[in-house]
Amino acid sequence: MITGIQGIRLRRAAAVAVTSGALLATGALTAAPAQAVSTPSIVAKGGYLMNNANGTTLFDKKKDTPLSTGSTTKIMTAKVVLGQSNLNLDAKVTIKKIYSDYVVKNNASQAHLIVGDKVSVRQLLYGLMLPSGCDAAYALADKYGSGSTTSARVKSFIGKMNTAARNLGLTKTHFDSFDGIGNGNNYSTPRDLTKIASSAMKSSTFRTIVKTKSYTAKTVTKTGSTRTMNPWKNTNGLLSSYSGTIGVKTGSGPEAKYCLVFAATRNGKTVIGTVLASTSITQRETDAKKLLNYGFAKLG
Repeated sequence: MITGIQGIRLRRAAAVAVTSGALLATGALTAAPAQAVSTPSIVAKGGYLMNNANGTTLFDKKKDTPLSTGSTTKIMTAKVVLGQSNLNLDAKVTIKKIYSDYVVKNNASQAHLIVGDKVSVRQLLYGLMLPSGCDAAYALADKYGSGSTTSARVKSFIGKMNTAARNLGLTKTHFDSFDGIGNGNNYSTPRDLTKIASSAMKSSTFRTIVKTKSYTAKTVTKTGSTRTMNPWKNTNGLLSSYSGTIGVKTGSGPEAKYCLVFAATRNGKTVIGTVLASTSITQRETDAKKLLNYGFAKLG
């Protein structure tokens, strides 16, 4: 009889062989159960993933903890615009100097809109969502808020954003800006932001915009000629690096860190989620991919 460590090893190997044989005999190795997928670990401070078809939770990490949202705020900006009654996407908006002054002052991401140009609402939505233009956001808030002054209209528009959040039943979301450059009171949670995005994705216009990698706008200058803008590139790297990605929006900032609201469809199933306060552009995409892989594995 073999004793000692060698004996233990041999007995273990025999046990493994017997177990493996039993598994093979029953066919248990052909398909692991969906719930056996190991839950991923993400660097982001908060994360959430849901099945877009029925809203069931697939992953959560501090899903209801309010955090700064950065430019993911612009999802709600777009949702409010697209929710206007009798919306005319071809309506023209004249770009004011106040919009360009604002992005310069705040060193903000911009669509590089030219003062005096006439830009359609549709183009402004592309400028808002692809290069994350705070100038485009300002123009839209000025256009769709109510009041006799720009500041009154902007305040009114932000009010519409908060009303839209309440109408979705979101109690831990508050906006104090139209673009995410907040005044200390602009926040949401991973779950709330995911719900905002899911709601926005019901608009075919929104869906078309957020899955577009690049868009070239042709604007009308002061003299009536056509200006071909430099192409706006979508800041969402998942569109190029994760098969099935259909959106949605990046965000970043000193307080927000690196955020990403994302959605993808594979085999007819759509999952949608959010990561907030990750550590870099690369890391937020890595976090998102982990959650997407996990979600699709769980859904089978």
